[in-house]
Amino acid sequence: MKEEFKGPKNKWSQIFRKKWFFPALYLSIAAVLLAAVVWYQNAGSDVSEPADQRNGEEDYLPVMNEEDSVPVVDQQELVGMPIENTDEAEIVTKFFDYNADQEDRENALVLYNNRYYQSTGVDIAAADAETFDVLASISGTVEEVKEDPLLGNVVVLSHNDDLKTYYASLEDVAVSVSDQIAQGDKLGTAGKNLFGKDNGTHLHFEIRKDGKEVNPESYFEQPVSSIAVEESAEQDEAVSDEPSDEPTSGEDVVEPEEDAEDTEEDVEEDAEQEETPSEDEEIDVELDESEE
Repeated sequence: MKEEFKGPKNKWSQIFRKKWFFPALYLSIAAVLLAAVVWYQNAGSDVSEPADQRNGEEDYLPVMNEEDSVPVVDQQELVGMPIENTDEAEIVTKFFDYNADQEDRENALVLYNNRYYQSTGVDIAAADAETFDVLASISGTVEEVKEDPLLGNVVVLSHNDDLKTYYASLEDVAVSVSDQIAQGDKLGTAGKNLFGKDNGTHLHFEIRKDGKEVNPESYFEQPVSSIAVEESAEQDEAVSDEPSDEPTSGEDVVEPEEDAEDTEEDVEEDAEQEETPSEDEEIDVELDESEE
């Protein structure tokens, strides 16, 4: 009886004595715990998915705002000098402004073919009189590239709000029509032209708003949105078509005086003709005296 009772107990004791029993037990418990952890994580991820989706949608909105903010940055772009080394260059011809003082107006006159012309932009030359790279003053699109017999190679950039910039007296041109140009991109190199031959190698630069020239010096390092046509400039342009008593250059001093002298001589001759009787009048007077 005792031997039959001890049979199963001896069997379990033999199993416990096996070397693989306890490692197998530990592995089984670990597998159960791992399965429980994986189940818990999957259940938590199912609950948090809507929140993650909402976070994804919220993160998407700032990207749209950043894309919309690009034109705002362009509007606040500052008008730059169309050259790289501003310290090594100088403005040799100014923009002609009727409201400027006498010296600035004289510096804004260009002598060509024995006549003075009012400058509609500024001429920029290097201090060493050498050529230099011409850069885009404002970001824009190349509207025109042409070769002018007097101005040399000309590049025209168009911008928003009916704004254009002109680059003339170029020796080489590095862009083509319809090219998208960023501020500071190279347009070409400065050269010489016939109209401003006295300035040697230089760049002629203009800014035009609504088809009218404005003074570039007034807007360098200023926002592009600040460029506007001044009312006084329009009035001065209208007044310039009328005779003016105040000359603006040496040639202007000579021409009005000659016109004035011619006018005075004409007046004197008319006066002498009125005071001196003609031959017909003298004959009529003699006939009247004979009749008497």
